[in-house]
Amino acid sequence: MQNSDYIELIKLLKATNVAETGAHAKQIVEEGQVQVNGQPELRKRAKLPRGSIVQVFDTTITIT
Repeated sequence: MQNSDYIELIKLLKATNVAETGAHAKQIVEEGQVQVNGQPELRKRAKLPRGSIVQVFDTTITIT
């Protein structure tokens, strides 16, 4: 994670190569394919703090 206390959801998807581009990341979120801490997340720019667990398709990402 960068020097901040959070990362935006679409930036996380791009940084972890879950999404190929920003547009692809937005599409994944809009289609309801993302869960944050077990809950559906439809906000593309949701600010995710450390400790958040993101599930996309068969990938789980823990923000540290």
